Amino acid sequence: MQTFSQDAFDPTVVGTEPRPAPGEEGTASYTDADTERWAAEPAKSKHRTPFERDRARVVHSSGLRRLGAKTQVLTPGSDDFVRTRLTHSLEVAQVGREMGRALGCDPDLVDTACLTHDLGHPPFGHNGERALADIAAGIGGFEGNAQTLRLLTRLEPKIIADDGAPRGLNLTRASLDASVKYPWRLGEGPPRPDGRSTHKFGVYPDDAPVFAWLRQGAPRGGVRCMEAQVMDLADDISYSVHDVEDAVVGGRVDLRLLDDEAERARVVEHVRSWYGGWHDPDALDAALCRLRDTGYLVTDFDGSRGSLAALKDATSQLIGRFSGAAQRATRDVYGDGPLTRYSARLVVPDETADEILALKGVAVTYVMAPREAEPVYGAQREIVADLVTALADRAPVALEPAFAADWAEAADDDARLRVVVDQVASLTDVSAMQLHARLVRKP
Repeated sequence: MQTFSQDAFDPTVVGTEPRPAPGEEGTASYTDADTERWAAEPAKSKHRTPFERDRARVVHSSGLRRLGAKTQVLTPGSDDFVRTRLTHSLEVAQVGREMGRALGCDPDLVDTACLTHDLGHPPFGHNGERALADIAAGIGGFEGNAQTLRLLTRLEPKIIADDGAPRGLNLTRASLDASVKYPWRLGEGPPRPDGRSTHKFGVYPDDAPVFAWLRQGAPRGGVRCMEAQVMDLADDISYSVHDVEDAVVGGRVDLRLLDDEAERARVVEHVRSWYGGWHDPDALDAALCRLRDTGYLVTDFDGSRGSLAALKDATSQLIGRFSGAAQRATRDVYGDGPLTRYSARLVVPDETADEILALKGVAVTYVMAPREAEPVYGAQREIVADLVTALADRAPVALEPAFAADWAEAADDDARLRVVVDQVASLTDVSAMQLHARLVRKP
C-alpha cells in the first residue's frame, strides 16, 4: 500500500477536537481554526459555509479564467478536442469532489483545492515552468505550486488588509492548506527513493509568513492534510486518463501497441526516465497488462460517434477503478466516519499506483517525449526568457499597473526579479506570444 504523505502521521499535534462552526451546515468535522482567514473579514451571510465562499472566490477569479488559454499537454487551439489547464482543473475538481465526499471531507473544500491546484502554472505548461525555474534559481526558484500559493495569498485581487497589504483571495486556513501540494521550500522536501531531494516545492522564501500561518496545527515533516492528498490523487487520475484519451483522439497513439512486449518496455523506460529510475519495471509492465486486460482500453478507435462514446466510457471506468480502489483501501484502515484534515491518510494500493503511473507513461511515450525534440518547444522557452529580460530592462513602465506597484515597493534586485517573474507567470500562451511580439524584435 502507498499513502499520499511522506512522513509518519502524528495525531498528537493536530490541535483541538473538531466542533461545528455555529449555524454552518457541512463544517461539522472542522474547527474554528480551519475556517479562519488570514485577514479578518466582517461577518458574512449564514446561507453559505466558509468553504462554499472559498470555492466561489476561486470560480470568479481571473487566475482560473486564464487557465482556459494555458497549455495542459498540447497547446490550446492546436486541436478543438484537447484539454486546457482549465478543463483539466474542472475534471480534477469533479473527481476530487466525489472522492472527498465519499471519505467524509467537505466537498466544497476539496473542490476548491482541485480548482486552484494549477493556478500558478505559467504559459507553455511545464516547458515554461522549466524556463522560469532556470531564471529564478538564485531567488528561491520557480515552481507552479509555489506560484499557486503566491497567487492565492497575494497576487489575485480580492481582499486588501487594513495595512494596505494584498491578501489575495483570503481563503480559509483549511482551503489554503488543502491547496498546497508540496508543503515545503525548495530543497527542504522529503528525499526521493534515490536519496536526492525532490525538485518540487510549494512556497517561496518571501511567502513564508502566510505559509507558517496556514500550517498552524499541521504535523511536522511536510505531511499533507487529507483534502490535499485527495486533490493530488484526483490530479494524478485525471492526468493519466485524460491525457491518454486526448492522445487516442488526436491519432498520436493506438493502444493496440500495448499488446507488443517491446512497446510496453518503451513505455516502462519512459516512466523510469521521467518519474524516477527506482520504479520497478516488472511491476509497471504488469500494470500495463492489467489495464489492457480490463477491456477498457479502446483499441479500434476510428473517430466515429460509437468509438468516441466507447472511449468516454473507458475514461469513466478507469477513473472509477482508481478512485474506488483508494477509497476502499482507506476505509479498510480507518473505518467509517469523516476522514478530514490530519485525522487520516489516503491509502492507495500499490497496484493502483502502478497503473496510474503506467498510464501516464503512455502519454509521455507517445505525446510528451516526442514533443521535446520539436523546434517549437525550444522557441517557447526562448519566449519566456526574452520576456523576463525585456520586462526587467523596461520596468516599471512595461509592467502591468499592479506589478509596477509591486516593483516600486520591492526592496532589492531579487525582489524586483520576482515581480517580473510573477507577471510572466500570469500570462497565457497567447498573451505571452503577443507581448513578446511587441517587446522583443528578432532579426
